[in-house]
Amino acid sequence: MHLQTRVGIKQARQMLSALLHRVEAGEEIVLVRRGKEVARLVPPRAKKRRLPRLEAFRATLRVRGEALSAEVLRQRELARF
Repeated sequence: MHLQTRVGIKQARQMLSALLHRVEAGEEIVLVRRGKEVARLVPPRAKKRRLPRLEAFRATLRVRGEALSAEVLRQRELARF
């Protein structure tokens, strides 16, 4: 659950930098004008984590024996006769 603070527009103008630091820390700031909510300062959504590139992983793999594709081709040839 995020912390939430209500701040008037005039006060927000005077302390915007401090409010932004609080938002970076995870707090949600609600800006109000005459007691009515007009805006919210919220932390950005977490970025979706991308899967790592596979080139480095593939480079660590070592093929032992015959390639699977060669075995598949041989089995196809045997099945024809």
